[in-house]
Amino acid sequence: MANYKSLSKELEERIKIDNKTGKSPNFSTLDEACIRRRDNPHDEATVWRGSFLRDVDKILHCPLYNRYSDKTQVFSLYKNDDITHRSLHVQIVSRTARTIGKTLGLNLDLIEAIALGHDIGHTPFGHTGERYLDKLYCDKTGRRFLHNVHSVRVLDKIFPLNISLQTLDGILCHNGELELEKYSPTFMNGFEDFDKKVESCYTVDGFDKTLIPSTMEGCVVRISDIIAYLGKDRHDAEKNGIRVSEFSDDGIGVINAEITNNLIVNIIENSYGKDYVKMDELHFNALMKAKRDNYKKIYVDDVSGKNNEIIRAMMTELYEKLLHDLTHTVKSSPIFTHHVSLIDKPYYKRATPYLDEENNQIIVDFIASMTDDYFVDLHSYLFPSSTLKVKYIGYFE
Repeated sequence: MANYKSLSKELEERIKIDNKTGKSPNFSTLDEACIRRRDNPHDEATVWRGSFLRDVDKILHCPLYNRYSDKTQVFSLYKNDDITHRSLHVQIVSRTARTIGKTLGLNLDLIEAIALGHDIGHTPFGHTGERYLDKLYCDKTGRRFLHNVHSVRVLDKIFPLNISLQTLDGILCHNGELELEKYSPTFMNGFEDFDKKVESCYTVDGFDKTLIPSTMEGCVVRISDIIAYLGKDRHDAEKNGIRVSEFSDDGIGVINAEITNNLIVNIIENSYGKDYVKMDELHFNALMKAKRDNYKKIYVDDVSGKNNEIIRAMMTELYEKLLHDLTHTVKSSPIFTHHVSLIDKPYYKRATPYLDEENNQIIVDFIASMTDDYFVDLHSYLFPSSTLKVKYIGYFE
């Protein structure tokens, strides 16, 4: 039997009255509060295009945004057009967060910017690829790779798009792997404070787990990231033989539609008129239990995991080969023709040339930017005689 909850009658009535009288609570981040690294008249708000809407447009037109469409969300190397990729995930995060944000009276443009940009630095092959690239980079430099930190780098350094501090902060702090019962925005004192946090993520193990967004909008996106994948991953898993009946209902339902509805309802019920974003204890505990069940039944036993050691070996070979080509300035190498040439454009106003960056960082930038299919094809191109071959799961298997 379907399990769909509704707002309490009392809160529904309160929201109707507040909307009608214009007295709705307002904890939104105003466009006038937008902070950017560089003063640029073109980035100033107009009556038809606000400050954070400009961030949305910048992110949508970033060259790496297109690559969401062939990056793993959970299931890698499936020839199945119904399996979720990151392109759909970020849209669901945006839609979920805007649903919550609209009711709470927040800035929907800022929510959309954070949501659409939050995974733009993600590696191919999802969190598996992220772990492998982190290990390679850390072994070489002692610095860590984290996709949320790299998303900031993509939009702030690789492509210096002059994205607002509020958007970058929401992206940095999204960390959809770490759930909290209550999110209260933390104070942040400008880009100097922000840059210190970013650097600490590279150099201090576990520092990223201490981050909390500085805006209500960032807090809403963070919890929406979890909502967006929790049920949707189960929906995708059904296509791979994992039945919904294997999951228990601990208060939020078992299917995607139930989970999404019930968590949104509970967040609104406990957050409306407050300066924080909150679930009650029952729903928070159920969310944590649902995540544990997903890890046990989906993520750990994902059949695409059979390819993981092959992907690890392929990434190691690619890393070393590309690093060699960059160090020896092999101009015909894809590191130059497919990566540096895309970034080293005169219209990107950067303080120093991109090739002045540390070489390992440039390699990490390139590998993280790759789609799953490009990664596989690049390895085949650079190592045509290699025995390392991943196996795609076909439409008719």
